[in-house]
Amino acid sequence: MADEADGLSNSGRAGSGTSLREVFSVSNPDCCGLSRRTFLAAAAGAGLSIGARIRAANAWPPVDATFLFSADIHACIVSTEGLAPDCEAEGKTDASLLRHVAALNAISVQNWPATIDGEPSGLASAGQKIGRPLGLVLGGDITDDGGGQVRQPREGRQLQQFQSRYEQGPGPQHIHFPAYVGLGNHDLDQDGPPPNVDWYRQELRDYVELTHRQTVFYKPPVPVTNYDPLSDNYSWDWGGLHLVQLQRFGGDENKGAVSGLGWLKGDLAYYAADGRPVVLFQHYGWDPFSTEVWDTTAEAFDDRGEGRPHWWGPEQRQTLLDVLKGYNVVGLFHGHEHNLVMAYRADGIDLFKPKAAYLGGFAVVRITDAFMDVAFGEAQGEAGRIVFTRAFSKRSS
Repeated sequence: MADEADGLSNSGRAGSGTSLREVFSVSNPDCCGLSRRTFLAAAAGAGLSIGARIRAANAWPPVDATFLFSADIHACIVSTEGLAPDCEAEGKTDASLLRHVAALNAISVQNWPATIDGEPSGLASAGQKIGRPLGLVLGGDITDDGGGQVRQPREGRQLQQFQSRYEQGPGPQHIHFPAYVGLGNHDLDQDGPPPNVDWYRQELRDYVELTHRQTVFYKPPVPVTNYDPLSDNYSWDWGGLHLVQLQRFGGDENKGAVSGLGWLKGDLAYYAADGRPVVLFQHYGWDPFSTEVWDTTAEAFDDRGEGRPHWWGPEQRQTLLDVLKGYNVVGLFHGHEHNLVMAYRADGIDLFKPKAAYLGGFAVVRITDAFMDVAFGEAQGEAGRIVFTRAFSKRSS
């Protein structure tokens, strides 16, 4: 099982008219060493690059989008007999997820907090009704062990548990709005028994694709505008707001992943070159846990070492930043660390991380042409009562 930290000090496809045959000059995408994923991803990228200047010339629609963000659900059931080892002690129970779902479903009738712990929240929306969110965006680790490992390849219990709570549906046991799924290290790092080493992560990647990627023949439950079938990065728009899901992190090549940075370049060039606001989502952040490296003196990973990175390194972060340069990135939301609420700035980007979902954490976000509000909340008590714990607001310059 991938390890997590318990403590951390706070830090304050657009069409172009080009056919697939024209792109590769072959009739069979499986020839010439091309996988179906490689073929489709390259074709999608070619279509994006051709139309970029046309889209960028148009003014974007008004922006007023309210949505929820959460990460680190850690669905933990592995069999009909119960949870994986240690999950009960860590609070990764179905009861915890039901409390979380109850709080998220109740957010529509809440007001944006005017005060938090007796102090003014500073939110531009303070006192106003939050209203129905457009969706719930997830920042990875939807399962605790690669979807719920089983000895023979088949759909894992943890993925089924996640579906039973975080796929939109009626009643108190389901989320009541669309969920935009992201994966993290706990979803993607688990190896299956040979010869099915990649089974678990492929099962989860297939789930993301089936949830979001629309084709001529298939309409998924939560369709998005631009899906990269190679990296499983995807993007969509709410009015004039462009949102991008980067899975574990933008540029991930761990455990057989293929970098989506080429796709991201094309996506931003086509959808955001006009200066519209962009929001990014991934699992890893810039916090000390996400950026820890091997400390030879302590013989452990921490934020004081100088050895190899544990999760992702400075070169990978800089490569992602280079792709984002010149675009109006108003925020990046992430997970990975479980216990702390974070609103901080690093490398010119505002970053946000709520507490883990299984601990009740979430953020409600409103982005307009004039401001961005983020209120961090927790589901507390058996009924999932909402308590706001921290707020962030910035006005457009």
